[in-house]
Amino acid sequence: MTAYLLRRLLYAFPILIGVNLVTFALFFVVNTPDDMARMQLGIKHVTPEAIALWKTERGYDRPLFWNSAAPTLATRVSDTIFFQKSARMFVGDFGAAEDGRDIRREIAARALPSLAIALPTFLLGLGLSITLALFLTFFRGTRLDFWGVALCVAMMSVSSLFYIIGGQYLVAKLWRLTPISGFGDGMDAWRFLILPVVIGVIGGLGASTRWYRAIFLEEAGRDYVRTARARGLSEARVFFRHILKNAMIPILTGVVAIIPLLFLGALLTESFFGIPGLGSYTIDAIQAQDFAVVRAMVFIGAALYIVGLILTDLSYTLVDPRIRLS
Repeated sequence: MTAYLLRRLLYAFPILIGVNLVTFALFFVVNTPDDMARMQLGIKHVTPEAIALWKTERGYDRPLFWNSAAPTLATRVSDTIFFQKSARMFVGDFGAAEDGRDIRREIAARALPSLAIALPTFLLGLGLSITLALFLTFFRGTRLDFWGVALCVAMMSVSSLFYIIGGQYLVAKLWRLTPISGFGDGMDAWRFLILPVVIGVIGGLGASTRWYRAIFLEEAGRDYVRTARARGLSEARVFFRHILKNAMIPILTGVVAIIPLLFLGALLTESFFGIPGLGSYTIDAIQAQDFAVVRAMVFIGAALYIVGLILTDLSYTLVDPRIRLS
């Protein structure tokens, strides 16, 4: 198991370096510091002096990769934009935002509200969608299965904005069961989390249930299932002992896409409900053209996806121990 984990870590580190290099190229080669200065200062009224001052204040006046004017070899590498703005991200140093606040401190403060919404939404949605998918597969070919699939398709066809706005209007404004938006401290926060969590679960229920149903149907037609039925096993035992267990690998593969959202938050949900999480922080940074925050969130998102892939590989070994030998 240790060797298996080390191999996965060795695969992951070059990927993270590559993502970091691509992100740096997009922000500093394709979109140069001069371009960023013009967008921040205004294209029509910007002057060369204002651009130079803006770059100096933010450390963008250095060379990109190699500072030949530096006195020592170490400073020729370290006194560059790449080292100061990109390489330091590997140790958690994301610098300061346009308003001067420390990005790492902001991320630490906003991670908990995002996790408080995303974690229950993820767990409730996963459990409910798998349960419904098994239920529809158990009654496959019946009217119940037909109308269940039709309902899933209808739910998939509705925009997530409809669930958010409709839920706010119906539950919060008309029925006054929960606050429309905002966030509280301590135990008072649960009142603000109920509606976003319920809407998040409902919004993703149709697509996930239909996808899990397709996985279970594929497993239900395999030879080992027919063999289990021929041995006289009950249908419930076939489903829960065999089909569900063997369907876990594709299910775990889909779950990895959700892991970054547990920390980065849901962009639309946090923005519409006024929750001070990482999702709304990213949206605000994009609107304000705060490139430092956007770079940090892109890097964190890539790192979380890689962590998710490693966790998924490890979970594969629990479902099928033969995978650890590959």
